[in-house]
Formats: sequence, structure tokens, C-alpha cells
Amino acid sequence: MSQNLELFPIGNCAASALIDQKGRFVWACAPRVDGDPFFSALLGGADLDAGEDAHGLWSVEVENCAATAQAYRRNTPILVTEITDSTGGKLEIIDFCPRYRQFGRQYRPLAFVRLIRPVEGTPRIRIKLRPMVNYGQAPAVTTNGSNHIRYVGGETTLRMTTDGPISHVLDERLFRLEEPIALFLGPDEGFPDDITTTTLRMLRETTDYWRRWVRTLSVPLEWQEAVIRAAITLKLCAHEDTGAIVAALTTSIPEHAVEPGEVARNWDYRYCWLRDAYYVVQALNRLGAADILENYLVYLRNLVDQVAAGGRVQPVYGVGLEPVLTERVAPDLNGYRGMGPVRVGNQAHEHMQYDVFGQIVLSTVQAFFDERLLRPAAVEDFKALEWVGDRAFELHDQPDASLWEFRGREAVHTYSSVMCWAACDRLGNAARRLGLADRAEFWNGRAAQIRATIEREAWNESLGRFASTFGGDELDASLLQLVDVRFIAPDDPRMLATMEAVEKGLRRGEFMLRYALPDDFGEPKTAFNFCTFWLIEALHLSGRTDEARQLFEEMLSRRTKAGLLSEDITFDGKELWGNYPQTYSLVGLINCATLLSRPWSSVR
Repeated sequence: MSQNLELFPIGNCAASALIDQKGRFVWACAPRVDGDPFFSALLGGADLDAGEDAHGLWSVEVENCAATAQAYRRNTPILVTEITDSTGGKLEIIDFCPRYRQFGRQYRPLAFVRLIRPVEGTPRIRIKLRPMVNYGQAPAVTTNGSNHIRYVGGETTLRMTTDGPISHVLDERLFRLEEPIALFLGPDEGFPDDITTTTLRMLRETTDYWRRWVRTLSVPLEWQEAVIRAAITLKLCAHEDTGAIVAALTTSIPEHAVEPGEVARNWDYRYCWLRDAYYVVQALNRLGAADILENYLVYLRNLVDQVAAGGRVQPVYGVGLEPVLTERVAPDLNGYRGMGPVRVGNQAHEHMQYDVFGQIVLSTVQAFFDERLLRPAAVEDFKALEWVGDRAFELHDQPDASLWEFRGREAVHTYSSVMCWAACDRLGNAARRLGLADRAEFWNGRAAQIRATIEREAWNESLGRFASTFGGDELDASLLQLVDVRFIAPDDPRMLATMEAVEKGLRRGEFMLRYALPDDFGEPKTAFNFCTFWLIEALHLSGRTDEARQLFEEMLSRRTKAGLLSEDITFDGKELWGNYPQTYSLVGLINCATLLSRPWSSVR
């Protein structure tokens, strides 16, 4: 496996960062996950491992470094990096973002804590703290006091407070680490308390918070560690202030290696796609993590109100419900491994993607049934949601850009139509739950009409299978989702024939493509990890469980050392590509583990 995406996320649902194998912060944004990257070395183009000097990072360099080892503290996103020098000197770095209850509310500041302590001997270290502003345009301007450095510019001013020698940090001086050092990088505010005592308390309480949260999860018997790590990371992709869930923490990691003269497939995923968020809450619901669902429902209710006032439903919004995400290029960043351009914003906000109606309703419908929720959905919520069903019914047989967000062509896509069917079908379920018999009959009737259209228009009689477009013969992996949304039974002969065709047409070795036909940027060159997990689910549901388990173990072996996956993988499985960590891929891991695991009763 390539080491290039060996990155460890830390975060607290407000702040997040990616730390590389040498303990360097190489990506973090402010004031939000979709904001200006003040640590941008991941996209700066410099080869850090080759010793190229770079900005946009926060490193602790050890003189004569001989070995580095990294691991998360058990059941937390708290990272421990241990670095040993050639003489046997050793130090430990603990990195985390504070998160715990304080003053009756959740304390989750835009802040990062680094605790550096000698373990053996007195290693010599150099601390480089080099934030950039305006997407790599310039280093942040610094001012300092006796125990802090302010980093000014861009969207946010940050302050680093420490009990270590400030001049050593300012001058990036090599010095002996003879006693522990605490560094707190956060809001531009004074730090009146003893920093070591306070940050150690933060560490203890943050550890307690995450371990208590993990205790609430209903994990499967098998693959627990993988599932827990995926669940924690999905939670890190939630922007708790609004309830948004971003598709990934990064922008512009290409889907595959870029050849000279080739346009990179690299997009900004730091936004809330209604589709991706639906899959996230679906997976976490299977683990019993109701907190993410509840907060996302707040986001959806605000969005529904916003759009009902006269707007259209977009596939993607900003984490603050912003509808306009104008796509542009950041000229001062050279791109991941020099494979630019670096994109900010996403043109998908302009697309028509009609599967979003299903994702809004499917995400919301559980609230009509789940008694755990602090705010169960009521009749007024149902009435506010009905217009989404109206739009689904109106547009279920109209062309759109599909869930794959084609930029140069439109068609009536089977997946989009099926999700419109699901919107009407689930509204019928909610109406029955609320005792609204007339509305249940109404929505069930609409769902039946859409079903009849899909079965007529998406079925290719000559090929004996469903196609991915009405009246067409194309294949794409989303056809495997017809079972997941309960449109068709897994043992239905039509579904078995469709699955056989999808596997034959889109499987490359152990991995699955989204689609095989050329798109706006040519033919796909990597497989899509989420689609491989869809295949695993379909194999199991069709009775091929041994094959499903074998393929699932293969996917687990492709994770990074952090236990995570990006969006794409090369056909030989040797290198991960695409934005990271990718929520889609982690959702697939959780779903397949819960589906394939032996039951807990088997060990009793």
C-alpha cells in the first residue's frame, strides 16, 4: 500500500486535522471544515518525505530520527506518535481536539492540543508552526507575547499558547527536550490557567467522552475495532454546530494518478451532500448512534424550511446551509503530489439530482418511529415534508445528472427514480404511523405509480435486466441499491439477473467501478470503494456469503494504518486515491460488518 494517504484524522465535530506518519499536521481548516486551510501542506506540492521545505504544517522534527510509531488511544480519535532517534532517545506526542461537557454544554472549540514529552533520554527537537492563509497565498503574520504566538490573516486569527520556549518556536531552533511541553492552538483569547494542568485535564476528559460514546454503540461481534474506528471518524465528519455531515475532510485528492496534460478528477468534498449524509446516518443508526441522526435532522428541518420558501432542492449545501458553492481554483496550492488544480467549492450545487428527495425523506422517516429521540417527529413535521414527496412524484421520470454527478450529460436515471419512489413509499409509512389513513393511501398510491413506471421503463427486455437509465442498456453500480431501499427482493429473478450483469460488467479483480463508460473526463481508472461494499452486501443477500466475507476481509486489508479508507483504489489494490477519509467508504465498512458478522448469541 502506498504511504501517501497514511493520514490520521483528529477532531471534535468543530475542528479537524490530518496528521501524517511523521507527526506533522498537514491539513486543517478554519473557521470551519470548509474554510481556509491554515495547514495546507497536503496540497502544497512539496515532497515532505524527501526533505523539501514547506509551509502550511505543524511539525515536531527530531534530530537523527530513526523510527516513528503511531496509534490512536483505544476507542478515541486521540493520536499518539512515538519518535525514536538514532541514539535511543525517544519522545511521545499526543494530539487531540478537546471535547467534553463543561458548564452544561459541549465544549468543542476550534482548537488543537499537542503534548510533547521525553520518554527516553533527551532528544533534540525543532518545532515548526507555519500556518498559511488564503489557500496557500502567504504565511500568517505573527505577533507574540511571553507565552503565546498569534497567527493573523485569512478568515481566522489563531493563538498558540505554550509553557515551552516561545523563541525556540518562533526561530525554529533545535533544542533539547528535557521536560514535557504543552501547546494549545486555538481561538485568539488569553489562556489564564496553568497550561499543562489544563491540557492534561482536557486530555482526560476528552478520552472519557469518546470512550463513553463508543460504549453506546451496538457493534457487531466480529470486526469491532474496524467498526468503532469507522464510527468515530464518521462522527468527526459532523459539523455539530449546524448538524451538517461533510462527505470528506479534504479537497482535491485526485481519483487517480494524473498523467502530464491530463485534467485531474479532484473535487472539494468538504460540504454536506444530502445523499452522503443519508448513508452516514443510516450506518450509524445500525450502531445505535442516535445523536448524529438527531443533529442532522435539525439541519434537514432548517433546509426544508429554507427550500420550501421558493428554492430548489440541491444535492449539496455548505455546512451552514449555504446554497451557493461557486467552484474556483486556488492558484497558490500546487495540489496533492503536484497534481493540481486545487478546487474550492463544488459545481454540483447547480445540478439537478432527483435522488435527493428520497434521501431527505429516508433520513427523516425514522424520527416518526424512534422513541429514543429527544424530539420525535409529529404531524406538523409530516406536513412540512409532504412537499418533498410532491417534488419526487413530479420529477421521478425526468432527466438529471445522476448520483454520479455527470457534468456533461443527463438522462432519466433508475437510481434517482427509485429514490423518488422511496420518498413516496416512506411518506406512506409515516402517515400510517401517525394515524393519517387518507394520506397513507395517497402516498402509497403515488409510490405504486412510480414503481409501475420504473418496472416498465428501466427494465431492458432484450437484455433481461434493469438498466441504469430509462430505455437504455447502461450499467452502473447503483442498481445494487434496489435491494437496500426495498424496491425489490434480493432473490427476485430480475434482481439476480441485474446483479450478475453488474458484477460482470463493472468488477475489476476484487473491486467495483461506479460505471465503465467514459464520462466528461474519460474512462474511469480506479475502482470506487463504496461500490465494492455494495457488491459485498448483494453477494450476501443473494446467498453467496462465503464470497462476501472473503471480499470484505480483502477490503479491510486495504485500509490505511489509521484504519480508514479514501474514495477510490487502484485496480490492483495497491494504492488509495480520492478524498480522505471518505464517509461513503466508512459507511460501507460498517454496513457490511453488521450484515456479515456472527451474532453475539453465538458466544454465549
